[in-house]
Amino acid sequence: MKTTRSLALLSGLLLLGIGAQAQKTLVTGSEKPMAAAEWVDQATGHKVVRLSALAGDNESFYFHNNPFVKQLGKEGDKMVYYHKSLQGKQLYVVNLKTRQSEPLTRAFAAVGGEILAPKRREVFYQTGDSVYATHVDTKKTRLVLVFPADFKASITTLNADETLLGGAWSTDEEKEISRKYPAKSDFFNRIYEAKLPRTLFTVNVQNGQLTKLFTDNAWLNHVQFSPADPQLLMFCHEGPWHKVDRIWTIDTKTKDVKLVHKRTMDMEIAGHEFFAPDGKTIWFDQQLPRGATFYVTGTDLKSGQEKQYQLDRNEWSVHYTISPNQKLFAGDGGNETAVAKAPDGKWIYLFRPEGSKFKSEKLVNMKQHQYALEPNVHFSPDEKWIIFRANFEGSSQIYAVEIAKATL
Repeated sequence: MKTTRSLALLSGLLLLGIGAQAQKTLVTGSEKPMAAAEWVDQATGHKVVRLSALAGDNESFYFHNNPFVKQLGKEGDKMVYYHKSLQGKQLYVVNLKTRQSEPLTRAFAAVGGEILAPKRREVFYQTGDSVYATHVDTKKTRLVLVFPADFKASITTLNADETLLGGAWSTDEEKEISRKYPAKSDFFNRIYEAKLPRTLFTVNVQNGQLTKLFTDNAWLNHVQFSPADPQLLMFCHEGPWHKVDRIWTIDTKTKDVKLVHKRTMDMEIAGHEFFAPDGKTIWFDQQLPRGATFYVTGTDLKSGQEKQYQLDRNEWSVHYTISPNQKLFAGDGGNETAVAKAPDGKWIYLFRPEGSKFKSEKLVNMKQHQYALEPNVHFSPDEKWIIFRANFEGSSQIYAVEIAKATL
């Protein structure tokens, strides 16, 4: 048993290109930059590794966007991320075994999109009104679509069989609000109260065919395809969470629209929704009421039944995620001014479901991190690490923390 466990730990270390040498125990963020690219967090006893080595800012994907492609042989799994420099924002890929990075996009101005097709091994992205796809291994790039002049929109998601991109179109009036009021605290209520039309759409990844799905005078946002059902698209009614029934789905063939969760009390909030890996459940941050009692709640899409896991105030996180085997959850914590008003919430957390509650474990001390940059946690493909972004070294970088305790 001891030998088996040792081999498993060594396998986890090698996945991220980390040797078995002794690690320094340091206060995370106590040096700017940290003296080493890997250390053991003094507060938690977990190993932290910096995955990004390029000068400038580097950021991992948003919490519900998959950044990983599996290795073809034994060369190591890969993760796509953003690198920011004076030349603009570009996509790169890092090998999780060797920690070597390669550029995916170089010939464009700033790119955006965060859409990875793990089976096609392509990353989809957008620059201006044009959508491109680049192969992660060969770097071959192709043009997918140029949005028409009367329908300038943004792609945000890819369906399960990797045939359709999805996203939302907004009016010029809404774009002007965003331009005039760039801070979220300034544009958020303005866009919600304007009740301007938005349209959900799909794009065929092979021929670029654009299909308009659904239009409403509401702020349709957070658009995500199911990881299992190619026809199921989730979206939200964006706005102040205590004012909206937020989480909805639409069948892209029948155009049937359904509300996933109906609020049950005044000031209840539910949001930052994401699919379970098998597509059977939509999970979300639920508070009954806002800022009082905290849950991660999942709605079974077939039965409508809900499962709640309660958390303490300090354990509330800006975003949550679930492991590929659906046995563990993780959260990225939050600062004192966030909705939970947590006095000690600046941690990367691991959550283990126990009955109707989460049992938490602190993985990384985030007290030196400024939460204007959301950490956005991801489980690594082998489920041995949590990957996140942080600025506790003074710039935005990408890190992995080992779920198992470090052996000193």
